[in-house]
Amino acid sequence: MDASTPNRLSIKKDCFWGGERREISNQNPNPNPNPNPLQSYGGRRRGKGLLVVVVCGWRFFCYLFFGFLLVSCFPPSFVSASPPTAIFGTSPPPINPGRTGGVVVVVVISVSVVVLVSVMAIFGCLRMKARRRAVVEGEGVEVVVAGEGEKGSAAAAVAVRRFSREEVGRLAANFARSRVIAYGGFSTVYLGKFTDSTLAAMKIIDGSSERLQRIFRQELEILLKIRHDNIVKILGFSEDEEQGALVLEYVSNGTLHDKLHSSKTSHLLPWKNRITIAVQLAGALDYLHEHCDLQIVHGDLKAANILLDSRLNCKLCDFGSAKMGFSSTVLPPSSRRMVQMIGSPGYADPHFLRTGIASKKNDIYSYGVILLELITGLEALSPDNNVRLISKVGPVLKDASKVAGMVDRRLAGEYELEEAMAMASLAALCLSDPPSLRPSASDIIQTMKNCVSSVTFPSSTDKML
Repeated sequence: MDASTPNRLSIKKDCFWGGERREISNQNPNPNPNPNPLQSYGGRRRGKGLLVVVVCGWRFFCYLFFGFLLVSCFPPSFVSASPPTAIFGTSPPPINPGRTGGVVVVVVISVSVVVLVSVMAIFGCLRMKARRRAVVEGEGVEVVVAGEGEKGSAAAAVAVRRFSREEVGRLAANFARSRVIAYGGFSTVYLGKFTDSTLAAMKIIDGSSERLQRIFRQELEILLKIRHDNIVKILGFSEDEEQGALVLEYVSNGTLHDKLHSSKTSHLLPWKNRITIAVQLAGALDYLHEHCDLQIVHGDLKAANILLDSRLNCKLCDFGSAKMGFSSTVLPPSSRRMVQMIGSPGYADPHFLRTGIASKKNDIYSYGVILLELITGLEALSPDNNVRLISKVGPVLKDASKVAGMVDRRLAGEYELEEAMAMASLAALCLSDPPSLRPSASDIIQTMKNCVSSVTFPSSTDKML
C-alpha cells in the first residue's frame, strides 16, 4: 500500500445481533477532494443513534409484515366462536372442526414466530446501546477494532477511544511544558493523566501540511491493526485540521538508547536483560513481518524507538515511517529522489539508500546495528566524529576470537562469552550486503533458541494480545 494514498476506514454493522465491527479497507475515497478517513470512527452520537433506530426499526417491521403475510395465506384468517349466519339467503357450508383446529395452530405458531423475532431485534438494539454506554465515559466514542494475531486467527477486539481536542488538552494539562517527555521530528510527546490517575503518552503531531496529516493517518491505521506484547499499544486518538493526537500506553523506564548511552543513567543494563531485549525485539519484528494479514515494515528501527517498562521489557514504538502491505517496492532511478527516508543515521540500510528498494530486510539491517549496540554499549553513530558503529567493529565480526574485546567493558566480565559470540555472528548476518543473505526475523529467533540459554523463549501466541 502506498503511504501517499489516503485510506478510508470502513464500518460494517450488524444491528440484529447487536454487534459492531469496524474494519480498515484500502479503498480510496472518491469524489471528496479532502478525505477524512477517520471521520467514520468518530461520527456524531446523534447521527449514529438515528441510524441504529432506522435500521433496527426497518428490520422489525419487515419481520412483522412477513409474519402476518404468512398467517394470511391460510384462510379463514380468524375463526369466530358464534355460528355462521346466512348471507343473501344462502347458508354457508358446514365447518370442518379438524380444519379449524389446524388453522388455529398455524395462527398461534406464526404469531409466536413474529413475536420472537421482534423481541430479538429489540434486544439487539438495546444491547448495542448498552455497549456504547459501558465502554467509555464523557464525550469519547467507542471504536471497536481487531488487533491481528497469527494469520488465520482472530485476536480479541479492543476498544479504542476517540477524544475531542479539548479532552486531549485537559489530559495533557493544556500542553504545559512541564508535561513534555519527548520530542520527535514533527511531534511532541506529553505525559497525560486520566481522572483515575492512569498515565498515558500523548503524541501530538502537527497537521499543518498534507504530508504530516498523511503520516499521522498512516501511523494511526497501523497501530489500530496490530496488537503485540512488545509493541506500544494505542488507547485513543484525536484528529482535526490543525493537529492529530495519538494516546498511547505510558512506558515508564525510558528508551534503550538512554539505558545504554546516557550519562544520566545510574544503573547499567545487565547482560541478561540485553539478550532478553534482543529476543523480544526479534519477536516483534517476526509478528510485523510474517504474522499480520498485511505485512508491516517498521522503517525506523533504532534504540531511541525501543521503550522499556519497569521490568526492562521492550516496547517498539514510532510507526510514522512504517509501510504496510508490500514485500518490496522497486522504483525507477528518476523516482528514487521521491522515496521517503527509511531509517536514521547509523541505522539506515545502505542498500536502500543506494537503490531505493524498500523491504523487510531494511528492518533486519537496523536490528543488526542494535545487536552491536547491546554487545558493545557504543552508539550506532558516534557523537564525537559521526563514525558508524559498523565501521568500528566490522573487522572484529570476521574473527570470533576477538569478540571478547568488543563486549561492553562496563559489564566487568559479567556476561556469557558464548552468547556474545553467537550474537556477534548473528549481527554480522543481519548486516550482510546484499540483503538476500540476511536472515528473516523467524530465522533470528530460531538461531537464538539454539545459542542462548539464559533467556526463556515464549511462544509467539503468548506475545500477542
